[in-house]
Amino acid sequence: MFTGETTMRKSELVAAVVESTGLSPLQADDVVASMLEQITNTLARGEGIQLIGFGSFLVKERAARNGKNPKTGQPIHIPAKKQVQFKAGSKLRSQLFTGE
Repeated sequence: MFTGETTMRKSELVAAVVESTGLSPLQADDVVASMLEQITNTLARGEGIQLIGFGSFLVKERAARNGKNPKTGQPIHIPAKKQVQFKAGSKLRSQLFTGE
């Protein structure tokens, strides 16, 4: 999954916002926290978010289905659920794949 060496933590994101904007650490923390809260609330309402150049967050419904318990082989019912999906925008994709 994620390792500490390759994952930016919230505190590191706040520090980057401080450096790039000149805001105080407290102000930058408020900005980051508010943005995350708005994204969370929007997705919780079932709405998508599109950040041009960065990407889109979408809420998808996964239908209920039948599966198997891998340990016992017994059939099980897997209930329907909502799932958040992310699709990278063109600017992000270009930076990831070309290193620009």
